[in-house]
Amino acid sequence: MCSVRAMRPPTWEPDPGWHALPAGSGASTVGVWRTAYGDQPVVVKRLAAPEPHDPAELSDPRHAAYWRREADVLETRVVAGAPGLRSVEAAVEEDDAGITITREWVEDAATSGLFVAVSLGRFAGAELPRPRFLVREQLRQRLARTEHRAGGWPTLARTTAADVADHLWSRREEFCELLDGLPQVPQHGDPSHRNVPGRAGDDAVAIDWATLGLGPVGGDLGYFALGAREELEPLLDAYLVGLGERHDVATTDEVLLGARVTAVFTAFGRAEWALARVATGEGALAGKYRHPAVAPYLRALQRIAPHVEALLGW
Repeated sequence: MCSVRAMRPPTWEPDPGWHALPAGSGASTVGVWRTAYGDQPVVVKRLAAPEPHDPAELSDPRHAAYWRREADVLETRVVAGAPGLRSVEAAVEEDDAGITITREWVEDAATSGLFVAVSLGRFAGAELPRPRFLVREQLRQRLARTEHRAGGWPTLARTTAADVADHLWSRREEFCELLDGLPQVPQHGDPSHRNVPGRAGDDAVAIDWATLGLGPVGGDLGYFALGAREELEPLLDAYLVGLGERHDVATTDEVLLGARVTAVFTAFGRAEWALARVATGEGALAGKYRHPAVAPYLRALQRIAPHVEALLGW
């Protein structure tokens, strides 16, 4: 098999024969495609450079929306030797309009959530270099964007979750300060099963490093738990096993707090986003709870209810 690094990346315009893949939510992502060079399947991702009228956050190396972070991660190989999460070989080519990333295709290894949680814990205990493009305060940034765009969670205010949403939103800075006080560790930033699909020995293979950064211990666990089959408690135990390779990083209570705050605020933010997309259509909002674009996010709210109660002291 030839090396991806030895290949000449394609131009930024996709070939008509390429198969389009889900592009994710990155504001700078033009598209993602699967193709092949010879016998080697690859993925091509195109990032667009910010235009003068675009939000300033796209050019801020510490902001979660920074447009070229994934390319910087791959070029600098900042996670190449880290335990727990492994990146794949990739080629990065930049031009005046943006960046083209060509990486190896990663087969889905059907790994369990517990294996991924152990891997996330091992990664959290890693000693990474600290380049300036690492994300800081990712959850606070996302809440600030929500406040700027919508003033809060107005669609959730029309549901039976209104009181809980209001309590959480009004105390958001308090909870962000709690996260600030936790040990800040390396985090992938978006470790869903889709973004951690593979396995290489004792490590999970991760893709989409666009939100790599430093965050509260347990943060990655909170993000991952929202889409995992397993409940948070066994995932917490697995994460602690991985983190246990570095005994001095954090306590169990610190990891649980980081996971809970991250999971709860992320789940409410996603539910608001999903409901707002269908709220303007005909019919009552309650009649749209089973909409396939909404139901998974509402189920996530139901799953985290005990953790909401724990955070609010109810």
